[in-house]
Order: sequence, then structure tokens, then C-alpha cells
Amino acid sequence: MGVATYIKDEKDAVKEVILQSGIKIKPVYTPEDLERVGFDYNTDLGEPGEFPFTRSIHPLGYRSRTWTTRQYTGFGTPEETNERFKLMISHGQTGLNVAFDLPTQMGYDSDDPMAEGEVGRVGMAIDSLRDFEIAFRDIKLNRIGSGLTINAVASIMLAMYQTVAEKFGYKKTEISATPQNDILKEIVGRGAWIYPVEPAVRLIGDTIEYSMKELPRCNPVSVCGYHIRESGCTPVQEISYAFMIAFAYIDNVVARGYKAEDFVGRFSFNLNIFGNLWETVSKFRAARKLWAKLLRERYSVRDDKSLFLRGIFGGGGSGMTKQQPENNIMRGAYYALAAALSGAQTTALCSFDEAYTIPTERAALLSLRTFQILMDEIGLRDTVDPLAGSYFIETVTREMEEKILEEMEKVEKMGGMVEAVSSGYVQREVARQAYEFERMLQEGKVIKVGVNKYTEGVDMEVELHEYNEESAQLQIKRLKELRNERDNSAVSKSLGALRKAAEDKKNVMPFLVDCCRSYATVGEMANVFREVFGEYIEPGIF
Repeated sequence: MGVATYIKDEKDAVKEVILQSGIKIKPVYTPEDLERVGFDYNTDLGEPGEFPFTRSIHPLGYRSRTWTTRQYTGFGTPEETNERFKLMISHGQTGLNVAFDLPTQMGYDSDDPMAEGEVGRVGMAIDSLRDFEIAFRDIKLNRIGSGLTINAVASIMLAMYQTVAEKFGYKKTEISATPQNDILKEIVGRGAWIYPVEPAVRLIGDTIEYSMKELPRCNPVSVCGYHIRESGCTPVQEISYAFMIAFAYIDNVVARGYKAEDFVGRFSFNLNIFGNLWETVSKFRAARKLWAKLLRERYSVRDDKSLFLRGIFGGGGSGMTKQQPENNIMRGAYYALAAALSGAQTTALCSFDEAYTIPTERAALLSLRTFQILMDEIGLRDTVDPLAGSYFIETVTREMEEKILEEMEKVEKMGGMVEAVSSGYVQREVARQAYEFERMLQEGKVIKVGVNKYTEGVDMEVELHEYNEESAQLQIKRLKELRNERDNSAVSKSLGALRKAAEDKKNVMPFLVDCCRSYATVGEMANVFREVFGEYIEPGIF
């Protein structure tokens, strides 16, 4: 997945290289290749910081500012997560990327029977505003931006983030939060959905509309091609599907009477880095150019800053292996290099032990130091887009652009992304690609060092993050205490107002803020939506 297929002759010489995107790589590239793909300096490349932003969204690239580092962090109780936040910030991390446990992601309180055995397991357990007050204690929310990796209940978490910031004395106009808030990719690539497609997309539209008016520094949606890529799609499909998903959210808000230019500048993306270096770099350069061009053509967006493809390029989770896990340290360094050569604005890197456990402090800091070494020692800040003008890179970037457009056209013919997801078309495509990759991996046609080649050697001793039942019980105890101490009549009143707003198709965000202030729980708010909207039923895809 993400690595090239190498076809060799009987003497082990490479006869052909085929990227997962379907692009065949030539042994040598010349100016004739640029002519073949119709490359033009002004329309395909241009100057850094200028349309179409192929090279960078900033004129001086990393000379003017380094990338933001946001290592994915969160486990156990809010206290444990707060401690890890502070550790990472003290070592130079410049943003937060918050992990939530599965019950929170699925809108269940920690004492719900559905949450048993999962409280705090793969992320931080959050039941109410009281937990946010602990998790973000002593974090300067006017200086540190927070990515909230949450989807089905993203509207609830964004309301809770605003509420905790105001309780800490910050103005809502000075805080920056980026909820992932991409339910279509959940349906395609991950599975943490709750509500049917139409009301789920409407909730996303509510967060966008509300942020325009009330949270000007927040990015209300982070379109996540990352997880679709992790589920098996090609790099071309990752960008194609991400853009079509973004268009679905844009269309929802435009239908409310707004212009795309009013809000699309606050869209961000979460996109994947692993595998073939050249394919990855070309993918991001093509994506930056296409996003700007398509926004102009499709939505008449003229303001340059609204055309930026902003977001986090990082991860590498599917590239990491449980076998010979120390190899992942080297893999991570190359993934970070790919992010830098791609012009990433914000980055996160999966730690070397992430293939089998919650990252240890040592592993998380190694990932952070990898970024810092690249920026401060290796010379990645020296010049903007150092690969610009390469016959190879510019040719592959143009070929990548064409393939992305071809894939988008397939979704357009299905009636758009909402229809393509509702029918199961995209899910089938991703499953097919995942199967093909696994088949080639097992047959040795795709090489994975330590997995199907160079497998000799002894694996290192690994430190596992064991599930802490005591932490789970502490969380449940705190939740029960909250229910006894809060003003339950105020909770009931705020939940009733939320229900009526949902039924009347009003923007629910102000009502969610009121619910959070009354210390309504995540499960209580999510259940209001369950009762009004119902739950999503997955279509058969095979």
C-alpha cells in the first residue's frame, strides 16, 4: 500500500516500476517528458505563494515559518492525557492533536454497557465539560491550536471546546480548534458513524455556519482522506474522494444561502504520507494546484487565501509494521522528509511502536525529534520546493493531476459523493484496492522490508500500553458524581431545547453550547440526535 510494484528480469534488474496510482515510471526523464504532459511553468508551477500554489502556499515556505507539529495524543483519563499534552509541548510541540476513545467517538458515556472494556483504551475518555476542564487545564488555548480527532459527535466536541475556553477566560474569537468532522470518510474508511448520511452532513453544515459567525479562528471541518487511504485506496483516490467529500460539505452550506468564498478558507485536510517518496510528493503538489483551480472554476472563489489547501500531512500508520518495529523509526524519518518536500503546513508522525500499542513517551518524543532534526539540521528550510523543475517530479505531478480528475469524474457520474457513499460505490472501490494490495504483498510483488523480504533477525522487546481498568473505573465514578452534583433540571431544559432545534432543522450549535454549560453528557446529547435522526444502516457492498 503506497509502495511501487517492481517487475524484474531473470538477472534481478528492474524492468518496470508502477506506482500504486497506476503511473509507470521511466528510467530517465528529459525535457521531452514535460512537453509530452503539456507542462507550462506559469499555469502548472508558478511562484511560491502564488496561484496555483503548486510550490507552497507561502512565498518563503519554511524560511518564514516552520510547520506546526501535532503528534496524535490521548489515552486513558483526562488527567493522563493532560500530562502527555504538557510533556509534548515542553519538548517543542506546537499544536495538539487529540485522540478520543471509542465510546466518546460513538456518542456513549463511559458507564454505558456499550462502552465496557473500551473506556480510555485507544484515546481519552470524555463524558462532559468537566473532563475537558481537566484535559485542557494550564494549556494556553489562545496560543496552542487543537485538532479534535472526532467525527460523528464533532459538533458536540466543538461546542465543548468553546465552552471550556470561555470558562478558562478566553474569548471564543481567539481560540483555534480543528475538529475532524468528516462523517463521509467514516462511512467509507473507518466505521465510527452514528447517524444517517443526510442529517450527519447537516450537522457538519451547522458547525461550518456557526464557525463563520462565532468562531472565526476555528477550522470547522478537516476532510480526512487519510483514513480512506489507510483503508486501502490509492493515492489518486485519496485526493479524489477527499475533494468530492469537501464539495458535498460546501454544497450543503451554499444551499443555506452563503457563498463558498465566505467559509471555504477555513476548510482543512488530513492527508496521508507513507510509501513511495516520489508518488507522495507529486500527490501533494498536484492536490494543492487542483484544489485552487477547482475552487475557482466550480465555486468562483477569487480570494487567494481561500484557495489554499491547508491541513495536516502526516501519519504513516499503514506503513508501520509490527515485525521488526525499529525499522519504523527509519520509515518515519522518510515519511517526515516526504512531508517537508511536499510543503506540508502541519505534520504528525506515527510513532515506531504505533503498529501495536499506544505510543510510549520515548516513541512519541522520537517522532517529534525527527521533525525537529529535519527542520534545524538537514536543511529543509533552506529553499522553497527544492524539487521544482525536476523533469521527473513535474511530469509525475502532471500525470497525478490527470488521474485525480479522472477519478473525480467517476464519482460525479454517480451523482456526487453523498450518492456514491450511500450506494456503497466508494466502499467497494476501497475494499477492492485493499484486497489487491494484500494479494500482491503476500505474493511478494509489493516489497515490505521485515515482512516479506529481509525477514531474518530477532524482533526487539516491545513495551505494551496495557489497558488500565482502574482508570476506567475512575472515569465512571467521576461521571456518576457529576450526575448527582449538577443541576439536572437545567440539563433537562437544555436537552429539550436541543431536541426541538434538531426537529425544526435549526442550527444546533448554540443549543449544544448550552447543553455543555449545563454539564449534559456526551451520551445524553448524542442520544437526542439518535432519537431525532435515527441511526445509519450500512449498505451491502459485496
